[in-house]
Amino acid sequence: MLIKRRRGWEIPEREAVAESVFAGRRTILKAMGFAGMAGLMAGAAGGPLGRVLAAETAAAADPTASLYPAPRNPAYTVNRAVTPVEDVTTYNNFYEFGSHKNIWQAAQELPIRPWTVKIDGMVEQEIETEFDDLVRKMPLEERLYRFRCVEAWAMTVPWTGFPLKALVDMARPLGSARYLKMQTFMNPEVAPGQREFWYPWPYTEGLTMAEATNELAFIVTGVFGKPLPPQNGAPLRLIVPWKYGFKNIKSIVKFTFTDERPETFWEAIGPSEYGFWANVNPAVPHPRWSQASERLLGSGERVPTLIYNGYEEYVAGLYAGMQDQKLFM
Repeated sequence: MLIKRRRGWEIPEREAVAESVFAGRRTILKAMGFAGMAGLMAGAAGGPLGRVLAAETAAAADPTASLYPAPRNPAYTVNRAVTPVEDVTTYNNFYEFGSHKNIWQAAQELPIRPWTVKIDGMVEQEIETEFDDLVRKMPLEERLYRFRCVEAWAMTVPWTGFPLKALVDMARPLGSARYLKMQTFMNPEVAPGQREFWYPWPYTEGLTMAEATNELAFIVTGVFGKPLPPQNGAPLRLIVPWKYGFKNIKSIVKFTFTDERPETFWEAIGPSEYGFWANVNPAVPHPRWSQASERLLGSGERVPTLIYNGYEEYVAGLYAGMQDQKLFM
């Protein structure tokens, strides 16, 4: 008799997505039509239903909406319940729009069409492309990932996107490129946080080439089977699930291949608290709080933090022989 032993982060497919939730919302939308839905959202503004319907409206108007939902890759799942869509789409860090968590409404001001993506630096030839063209060239799939914020809260999210390696392959970087530097948009007219001069805008992040081509590194374009809403980093963002959330840069406009390690946004602000690597480790506390446990959004349950956020088997080898590096935080 064949006995399958599940790894610690696996769960059965039936537990991964609450399809009844999504089906119910689709039924509501079809029955109401967009005009009626707008009225309901106005009446329910600030409430759970209003927030969910607002996200549905934006997704339906997206010119890439026909690409979703993408097929799920069963290799990537976790042993936790999926975080409710309301929490994922309304409890966000996006400092371009403010330092509080309730920035989802302000983020709707971000114009995401047209959206030009530039790939430059140490590449065979620079590329400039519109997001809508780029996403249609990529192998979209859905992956269920853990997400761990440095602030010690966590969620489990069904992201849609494509492996970062696919973009790296398209870019054809030179062999001398050692890092991938990423930058977000710069538009202080709609993003009030970018008017604060003490922040080193635009938001900048970076990975080594080995990290960027690791199978877990993912460029996200959608969530919960829909195009990504602005507050979650539309139209495209990075997800590297073994690292703290601040490494997961949102609303990317430029990918630069370089041989110099970039200084990242939070590293520039607080080098004693936030470093380049930012790998999740329960044994290394933040200077102002413990990382030994985390609070799950939705349930509020507090659970132990896992090394590399539960992805040790995928990524520990990236850091072999680097004991002298500040790999965590």
